[in-house]
Parts: sequence; structure tokens; C-alpha cells
Amino acid sequence: MSIQDPFQLFGKQILITGASSGIGRACAVLFAGRGASLCLLGRDRNRLKETLSITGNPHNHHAVSVDITDYEGIADAVRSVTQERGPFSGIVNCAGISTTLPLNATTEEKMDHFIKTNVIGPLSLTKQILRPGNFAPEGGSIVFISSIMGVAGDKGKTLYSLTKGAIISSVRSLAIELAGKSIRVNAISPGVVDSPMSRKAVYSQADEALNRIKQLHPLGLGEPIDVANACLFLISDASKWITGTNLIVDGGYLAR
Repeated sequence: MSIQDPFQLFGKQILITGASSGIGRACAVLFAGRGASLCLLGRDRNRLKETLSITGNPHNHHAVSVDITDYEGIADAVRSVTQERGPFSGIVNCAGISTTLPLNATTEEKMDHFIKTNVIGPLSLTKQILRPGNFAPEGGSIVFISSIMGVAGDKGKTLYSLTKGAIISSVRSLAIELAGKSIRVNAISPGVVDSPMSRKAVYSQADEALNRIKQLHPLGLGEPIDVANACLFLISDASKWITGTNLIVDGGYLAR
């Protein structure tokens, strides 16, 4: 008797935001290798093309250059893709921004921008995907990328933690709301991953600060593929009895 590999994604169309680099790009390459048909969203058109080129079968996928806070543009993209390529079986919400900033230096405008990008944008996209006819009738999986800063605290992380904690909380309620449709909803909270976003962070600009961050992770800093592997687990049928959780992928950060 043959045993089907639950990690295979053949016959599933998966949408990945933030697919132009980092975790989103790693998910795209990994999922493509598992047989998924992909819709890749990102702001940088050229980098999206680079992601497509390394999937191994770019003609099986589709890319749309759009900002996650362009709610009308997102709605148009979802509508167009589903009309041309059929419904989605899953979403991985990777797009987001980070900062290290003390509260007294945080403006209301920056708060608004972070909440729109890290919270409203992913939830608005998910809402569009869940409209009638846009999601596979047999159900599927939705994954949000949060952060250990949504669970733990650190200096200068108030604004970032606010948005990532909101995602973790919303996942629990959305999981209950969608369970009747066989749609699972989970979050992943990574530690610091060596990615284009983390290389721009304040702590990456000084050796002393970067060494401090590395020491906080007993297994060292992560790589995008470490988080992408966790995304594959949650997006695939291998996790068909898991919903409403926050999977910690942090190299031991929270074990200290």
C-alpha cells in the first residue's frame, strides 16, 4: 500500500505575499518544488521576477506587483487571479515591516503606517481571498508570519510588538470562525532571521549590537528556509488537525 506524502502541494494554488525576498521567496521556491501553483505578491516587480525565475517552473506561477496597503489593488489582483486560474487553497502572509524605535520617537503617522502594513493589510487580503468562489470549497490553510516580539518584549520594540501581537490574537478568533469551512488558520513567530529586512535593522549596523542579538538565539540566527519549512508544514495536509496556534521558530530565543 502506497502512503501519500502529506507535504505535497499538487493541485493547490497558494498565494504568498512578500515573495520578492526573504521568507516569502524561500516559501515560493520550496512550495514550487512540492508541486504548488503559486500567486506571488510583492512591491518590487524585478525581484518578483527573480523569485519566479528560481522556482524551476515559472510558467506554472503568477506574480503581481502591488503594495499590501493598496487595498483596492489587492482586491483587483485577487479577483483577476481567481478568474484566470481558479480558487486558492492557502495563503502565506509574509509581507511586513519592522523597526527598533523608542516610544517617545514614535509618531502617530508611523503607528498608522505599521498597523496598516502589518495588521490591516494581511487581514484585508485574507478577507478578499475568503470571498465566495475565491477559496477552494474543500478548505485549506492560512498562515500569518508574526514574530517572537509578539510574545516577548525588548527595548524599542513597542510598535513592532503591537502589530505582531495583534496578528497572534486575531489568528485564534479567525481559526474558530473558519473551522466550519475546513479552513485552518495559524501563525508562525520567528526569531531573528538573516534576511534583507534584518540586515537593515539598527542592530545589524554595529558589531556589538549584532553579537548581542546572536547570543540571544542559542542555535544562532535563522535562515529564511527555516521558517519556510514551518510554513510548508502548516500550509500542507501534514497539519490538517492544527488550527489557532502560534508556532515558535526562534532558535531557542524564548527558552532562555
